[in-house]
Amino acid sequence: MLSGQEHARTDRRGHSDLREEIVRLEAEIDELTGVVERSWKVGLFAKMAVLAGALWLLASTVGAISLDPVALIGAIAAVIGGIVLFGSNTSTSKQAALGIKAAEARRAELIGRIELRPVGEAPDPQ
Repeated sequence: MLSGQEHARTDRRGHSDLREEIVRLEAEIDELTGVVERSWKVGLFAKMAVLAGALWLLASTVGAISLDPVALIGAIAAVIGGIVLFGSNTSTSKQAALGIKAAEARRAELIGRIELRPVGEAPDPQ
């Protein structure tokens, strides 16, 4: 059987482990938030590439600009590349968002396991 002092030490160490895990989860959430933000920027770039390529193809089709084969291939590549980049980026962003949700749920669970007490209140001497 643990004495009151040994129990308090074990309890503090347990809370310390919980706090360390919470800090680790918060760092993971920050990292995944950065991934989502970068994905948003890449997604915006992909949409712009699709739009630019599509506008170039449309302008070539209606005769607003001359049909230069190299420019036409570049426009087609921009459309296809933008679509591929957007699709890949979307799945990455979704995976990161799911990771954030899971980490936040785990963090909330760990916070719920910590016995919180008001500042200035003495710990329970059990």
